[in-house]
Amino acid sequence: MTNGKARRLSRIAKDGKILCVPMDHGVSDGPINGIEDITQIVKKVDAGGASSVILHKGSIKALRYEPSLGIIMHMSASTSYGPTPYSKVIVSGIREAVFLGADAVSVHINVGADSENKMLKSLGAVADECDKYGIPLIAMMYVRGENVKDQYDPDLIKKAVRLGGELGADIVKAPYTGNIDTFSEVVRGSHVPVAIAGGPKLSNIEDVFRMAKDAMKAGAVGVTFGRNIFQDPRPDAVVRSLAKIIFDGSSIDNALRIYNEEGNS
Repeated sequence: MTNGKARRLSRIAKDGKILCVPMDHGVSDGPINGIEDITQIVKKVDAGGASSVILHKGSIKALRYEPSLGIIMHMSASTSYGPTPYSKVIVSGIREAVFLGADAVSVHINVGADSENKMLKSLGAVADECDKYGIPLIAMMYVRGENVKDQYDPDLIKKAVRLGGELGADIVKAPYTGNIDTFSEVVRGSHVPVAIAGGPKLSNIEDVFRMAKDAMKAGAVGVTFGRNIFQDPRPDAVVRSLAKIIFDGSSIDNALRIYNEEGNS
């Protein structure tokens, strides 16, 4: 890895571990609950101790303060109401990321979608550009689309994660398989670090902490949780609790104690 990439990776992670809050949902879903005011929510997760956030270029431009956490510019887009929601297209470039001061970029690939070949071509091209500029690349590797029956199939996720690394990603983000043993296989099959996605909003905060703890036990380098952080009434408290699990190896009970104490303060 080049020195430039290594330095920038240190800005989006802490001691090689990552607690990232994706907030790229405004493109696919609009101003959903929690991200209406992008500056305020970034401030809250920053204060909680997140290592980085994922934002589209427009949200980076809209920030009204200088965050202390790392900024990852997302480069893929599609909408949830368009005719081809699984088909992600590239909507920005590495030079724009550099211009905006981003520390890394991310792209989204839906393995199994009809347009998979076009998305893979884009992933490879972006990876090449990232190498030229020393910009870390996070590949969001999902198993979704017209040809997928089970998007959480551990074998399919393992293949998708390996694919992301093979095409040049520095970190791969993928859904958690729901099981420490099967996700351990996913991690072992990858030659780049793997972080888990948060998925839909969970009703129980303990389940959020358990997913993070189990993923770390399986060898993940961290989490990229969106809705389960920014749609919580106290996103800074969620981040602070998750930080104890990810960076300090704390127990689920300790994370719950921190979360509940903050709610009573």
